[in-house]
Amino acid sequence: MKKILLATVALSTLIAAPAMAADLAVKAPVYKAPPPPPVYFSWTGCYVGGNVGGLWVNKDVTGPFGGTVSADGSSWAAGLQAGCNYQFAGGFVIGIQGDYDWANAGFSRDTTGFFFNNLSTIDFRVKSVASVTGRIGYAWDRFLGYVKGGGAWERDELTIDFFNTGVIGSRSDTRSGWTIGIGGEYAFTNWITGFVEYDYYNFGGRSNDFVCGPRACFANTFDLPIDVKETKSVFKVGLNFLFNGVGKGPVVARY
Repeated sequence: MKKILLATVALSTLIAAPAMAADLAVKAPVYKAPPPPPVYFSWTGCYVGGNVGGLWVNKDVTGPFGGTVSADGSSWAAGLQAGCNYQFAGGFVIGIQGDYDWANAGFSRDTTGFFFNNLSTIDFRVKSVASVTGRIGYAWDRFLGYVKGGGAWERDELTIDFFNTGVIGSRSDTRSGWTIGIGGEYAFTNWITGFVEYDYYNFGGRSNDFVCGPRACFANTFDLPIDVKETKSVFKVGLNFLFNGVGKGPVVARY
């Protein structure tokens, strides 16, 4: 009898165990979504803006008989710029920019030996400077460091008073050359950036013919070849206003 009772209890236990296990709450594993990748400022897009700064120029003027005058001049500079950038996923940025600045840098110099060892006065003014350049840089989120280089043009005026007898020779034209520069730009908001930039310009040497009238050239009129060599430096600060998606597109973290 005892054996039958023990067998009955054991059998009941085996039957009840799966039911009890089924009644126990089973907790499923909890998975948390990974945090989204950081989003950085994007420099891809276009911009327009303005700038102010200073301009320093060095000019060498060589007369028809070898006399040379070398002098420096400086003035304010102010102008406009516009361009477009494209940022790669790794942080590198390429772009193109055009700018135009007004100025009034120059000098007036009395010199001897420039023309037949007689006293003459040379006056020149740089009225404007412009460039079209390519840019390449690297962005650390909202800060962009870059270098640039390309073609440059300037508008200048040169006047020579031979023998100080009155203005008898002048020239106003556009000179071409090249430029290189370096700068840094920071995005204050998604649509306004500020920059600081230094540019070096070289306009090489160029021969200009000045018509010398009868007042100073012994009653004769003929062309005088005057060689002009010029370099200049421009330091500027400015603001750019961004549009066409600049600063809005996400750039996946790369650090």
